[in-house]
Amino acid sequence: MSTPAIPVICLAGPTASGKSAASLALAERWPVEIIVMDSATIYRGMDIGTAKPSEEEQGLVPHHLLDIRDPSDSYSAAEFRADALALIDAIRQRGRLPLICGGTMMYYKVLREGISTLPPADAALRARIDEEAAKYGWPALHAELSEYDPITAARLAPNDSQRLQRAIEIYRISGIPMSTWLARETPEADSPYEFVTLSLEPSDRLALHARIAHRYDAMLEAGLLAEVARLHARGDLHLGLPSIRCVGYRQLWEHLDGKVSLETAVEQAIAATRQLAKRQLTWLRSDRRRNIVDCLAENAADQVIDLARQVWKTA
Repeated sequence: MSTPAIPVICLAGPTASGKSAASLALAERWPVEIIVMDSATIYRGMDIGTAKPSEEEQGLVPHHLLDIRDPSDSYSAAEFRADALALIDAIRQRGRLPLICGGTMMYYKVLREGISTLPPADAALRARIDEEAAKYGWPALHAELSEYDPITAARLAPNDSQRLQRAIEIYRISGIPMSTWLARETPEADSPYEFVTLSLEPSDRLALHARIAHRYDAMLEAGLLAEVARLHARGDLHLGLPSIRCVGYRQLWEHLDGKVSLETAVEQAIAATRQLAKRQLTWLRSDRRRNIVDCLAENAADQVIDLARQVWKTA
């Protein structure tokens, strides 16, 4: 007889859906430690624009995988999987409950399903690809990708620079399309955990859009432009890095480069954040096993608590 899987809750949802508040509500009732599933809050010095938990919030409940990389560094989904699984083990050994919380859905996919073995990154090649993109534009490189890897090109937006760069890099290193690598490789073995998704989703997308705009305005009032300016002044960071391409940072960076006005940058940042939320929701809605909570409901936190109680009564 096989051993039953150990349930681990993942509190997921689009940006501005209230994940942090719901996670803190859970921590008030159970001995929780939060594993943050976010590709932006990993970076030191990027606090305001990533809505990173405050020092006070971090003092209320342990948060893991915050501030683990300099903005000049990278961090892969495979690294997240390894780190998250190790943290889950360690938290459980302390007699506490691990809680995954965040909105980077690629991290969650890899955590649940494993990851295929792909060629390692090549910094010099990536730099050359970035130079080509600066000269010709990412849509031109997307058109190139569609010639030798139409499957991957079909699922990527023409300006999805980070994923386009990786797909082109893989083909140029190996001569094999990324889609072929993913089809023929077997993901890593399953973990002993069953990941239970509690999904915060809006019943009214326009209301979520309003939240997004309000939150970005609040970030600006809190000093986001100055935060980006400090990164810009370092001299070793650029738009080719995943950190600087983060939504809300890239647009202000282009303003500091003199490419757009501040007003235009803010408009573009809010629009890009809405697009990010749309992608997050599309991914979540593909998971028919998820437990849905209306993030706009006044009792959203109570609903999350009730669902968690059903899961953790057997944890």
